[in-house]
Amino acid sequence: MGSTIEIKKTFELRSERVKSIDLHPNAPWVLLGLHSGNVCIWNHESQVTEKTFEIANSRVRSAKFIARKEWIVIGADDGFIRVYNYNTMENIIEFKAHSDFIRSLIVHPSQSYLLSASDDKLVKLWDWENDWKCTKTFEGHEHYVMQLAFNPRDANDFASISLDCTIKFWDLGSMDLRLSINGHTEGLNSVEFFEDDGKLYILAGSDDHTAKVWDYESMTCVQTLEGHTHNVTSFQCVKLDASFIITGSEDQTVRVWNMKTYNLDHVFTSDLGRVWTIEFIEDSSKIILGCDEGILVGQVNSTGY
Repeated sequence: MGSTIEIKKTFELRSERVKSIDLHPNAPWVLLGLHSGNVCIWNHESQVTEKTFEIANSRVRSAKFIARKEWIVIGADDGFIRVYNYNTMENIIEFKAHSDFIRSLIVHPSQSYLLSASDDKLVKLWDWENDWKCTKTFEGHEHYVMQLAFNPRDANDFASISLDCTIKFWDLGSMDLRLSINGHTEGLNSVEFFEDDGKLYILAGSDDHTAKVWDYESMTCVQTLEGHTHNVTSFQCVKLDASFIITGSEDQTVRVWNMKTYNLDHVFTSDLGRVWTIEFIEDSSKIILGCDEGILVGQVNSTGY
């Protein structure tokens, strides 16, 4: 017996282009970063927008919850990082962080650290317990830095990807580049670590219309996922009866790949335009797609065969 999955649309919320989605770890809240410059907290259970933060006349490409502080942190095209208390909506702090668009923010799972990536080709480390000072700057990319990801086994280790076609690996204890790999012919948009059968992998999505799976230990490419007809923008790794990789693209589709065989199991087409970001809600098996014209919610169903 094996299993496959399919995605069935259950809800849509039309809005400005959604470039960023983040899930609250405890509440049924979805943080949406919009091209308009607004940020919304949407409840995926009640399907109601609970709060809207009007940030700036500047596009928001990344917004994250810092739940242990009851904050949201937002990176925008004006180079500013802004922090709000999501209960009181108080503006905690805002500061100029980069000289160009901020593409990605990630929150350290245990330390008081935020990493930011920008079109200024830099990655910066901010310590909110140290008055939000920039304590390290990581230099080495030759083009826009598009996304960051922490290693789930060691949060001192992180990866960055760029339109310079490289995945670079860094250690928070040093500003020196640890390793760089180049396996794509066009720029990279997205990166994620995932584990399967006790092994650690890296997934990278590219403007060359493919996603590649890398063995983290050997740093070799073990599979190229081909089939999208435009840039691969995002992905999620999903475990139901079996494990799957879901990739999103500017071709307006998400594609579901079996993690064992890497066979294409299912194609779901967005009717809200290009797909920019994906989140999966494990408890409910819901998938949320951030698209040109809002969000799509789908139910992910696993079927045996």
